[in-house]
Amino acid sequence: MYLDFFGLSEMPFHVTPDPKFLFLTQKHQEAFDHLIYGIRERKGFIVLTGEVGCGKTTLCRKLLEELYSDDFDTALIINTQITAEQLPQLIIQELGLEDTVDPKKDPIGQLNVALLKRIEQGKNIVLIIDEAQNLSFEALEQLRLLSNLETDNQKLLQIILMGQPELKDKFNENRLRQLKQRILVYYDLKPLLKKETLQYIQYRLTLSGSKGRPAFTQYAL
Repeated sequence: MYLDFFGLSEMPFHVTPDPKFLFLTQKHQEAFDHLIYGIRERKGFIVLTGEVGCGKTTLCRKLLEELYSDDFDTALIINTQITAEQLPQLIIQELGLEDTVDPKKDPIGQLNVALLKRIEQGKNIVLIIDEAQNLSFEALEQLRLLSNLETDNQKLLQIILMGQPELKDKFNENRLRQLKQRILVYYDLKPLLKKETLQYIQYRLTLSGSKGRPAFTQYAL
């Protein structure tokens, strides 16, 4: 009834981010280009920050689609309420490498062995952590240590941290100064301007089958 009344073929707005509805403003395209550049150039740590609702998670989904190929193994971690000790095992699980490791042995050493095997098979391994501002200082330091895993000529892990502005505040803490020094690609995604917001609403309505309806007044928007 809702869709018929408004002349839509599907719901235009969802709680769960959908890459199909990604509306790329110049800022979003720049952010995406920064992510791709950091991965292609093997820059190690890549950081994207922005306020709630500005499109970080949707960009993350688009990035996963972009990297979906035989050349990349990707792991997405969204549960950031984890300890430093749990992190290596969680990465192993998200990469689907449980069958290649011995759970009774040191997880970092086992992760290193598993990643080396994937690198030898021609894979590039990308770890994406969303809501990274919720990671503990100990977990962030663990990530720095994991970034030390490498061959003679490349890092075993490309690490992308996405989070709210509080993440940037954490990096300014003295105890994370070594991690901050390793961030070679950083982008802060700003909220939409009013004009962009109007374009965004119309864009999603159009993708959802709108033929000009519903029409919103300027006051409603």
